[in-house]
Amino acid sequence: MKYSLFTVSVPELTLEEALEKIKKLGYDGVDFRVAQLPKDDVISEEKPSYWRNNRCTVDLDAIEEKAVEIRRLADQYGMEINCLATYLCCSDSSEKIESCMRAAQVMGCGKIRVNTPGYDKGKGYRELFAESVRGLERVEKLSGKYRIKADFEMHMGNITASASAARNLASWFDPAYIGVIYDTGNVIYEGFEEYQMAFEILGPYLDLVHVKNAKWSRAKEDGKEKYLPGWAALKDGFADFERCFQALKACGYDGYITFEDFSDNEGPDQKLRNNIHYIKKIVDDVYGRREEEYE
Repeated sequence: MKYSLFTVSVPELTLEEALEKIKKLGYDGVDFRVAQLPKDDVISEEKPSYWRNNRCTVDLDAIEEKAVEIRRLADQYGMEINCLATYLCCSDSSEKIESCMRAAQVMGCGKIRVNTPGYDKGKGYRELFAESVRGLERVEKLSGKYRIKADFEMHMGNITASASAARNLASWFDPAYIGVIYDTGNVIYEGFEEYQMAFEILGPYLDLVHVKNAKWSRAKEDGKEKYLPGWAALKDGFADFERCFQALKACGYDGYITFEDFSDNEGPDQKLRNNIHYIKKIVDDVYGRREEEYE
């Protein structure tokens, strides 16, 4: 098992600061957030945040230009670049997706993330599904050309929120080129199926596991009291990580575990340290091995 950090979760750090910290804490790799950097001076001067002024981001518009520099930086800290996690949709411009694949080649990175569309009542599921098949057909050809795998994520609000829905789409394609990212937090919002059944459903398409947590709490929305989902610390949400890793072991998964924690009850350094120690302990207990001693 290898451990990576998705840099979206450390918006206050630069790429180099993140690599230096996670190397010291025992992470094996990094999933770089890839997005267009804000052009608005107001946003760029804001306090760093996950989805607006995130400093730990590779600029989509300059990704090929920066590819050699980023690879050298990762090599300097002995970190594998596990994934370029873009926010591109499979129906987006082929040129942008191809640019990210070329950059991934230069960086020695074997996969990029390409999203599926969000559900739109106006279009309906069937139209969105057909749109996704057409988009992923183009992505699959690029993946074959560059030998860079394209993974789409199980994400609430998208047409692939559950393992069943993800497999329904992925099954149109070769698992050598198109894979699925299972996210332990997203499925608390929408799409949860029993862990082992979910992994059995995904089968050869399961290519990466994102680790974060979420929970439902009583809150007010539009003036009404209701239960709403929200992010939680790894130890404080609804995800059952012991059962999750037992299921991963049963299904033969031994790949990357990528941390993507949006909780704010700990400082960033403490969260990075505590998260990897917590999950490594569970993995070691489930898989019956000791990878290292913990502080």
